[in-house]
Amino acid sequence: MQTELNKVIAALRDFYANETFLFEKDVGERAITHRFAVHLEKQFAGWSVDCNYDRLGERTLHLPHGSIISTDDHLGKSIYPDVAVHQREIPNNLLTVEIRKASNHTPLEHDRHKLRALTDVHVWFPYWIGVLLVLDRHHVTMSEVYVSATLDEAQSRWFASRLAGVGLAAP
Repeated sequence: MQTELNKVIAALRDFYANETFLFEKDVGERAITHRFAVHLEKQFAGWSVDCNYDRLGERTLHLPHGSIISTDDHLGKSIYPDVAVHQREIPNNLLTVEIRKASNHTPLEHDRHKLRALTDVHVWFPYWIGVLLVLDRHHVTMSEVYVSATLDEAQSRWFASRLAGVGLAAP
């Protein structure tokens, strides 16, 4: 797992080195997410890296209605991952990343709930790892790692420490 998380860190380094314009112009989260995915794709040879991917193999992803998350994207409650590292045809889901700008003041609980659902081994083809990143113009202000539908506190501490160690987060 730490190998994959180190690849996320490498992608963040490239992202921050090359995408300052996005924060200077205060673009939306979807544009930031896309540009991060471009850098993440370089780290995961042999895997597909997609934004807002809504399929499970040949099937369209659908979840029960009436929950905090849904497949009704126009409601802004989509379960679709911001960034997915996966194999489209199988499906084989390795990593999902939820990205938020630090200036986004909506509660984090939606993204946390989404990551718990996306990594839940009892619901569908889960992602092995889920990562929540809150980004500001200079560094990651908050990060969490999810495994098996729960916040993995040990991996979250390790990941935050590594981010701080390479200058991508406050110590």
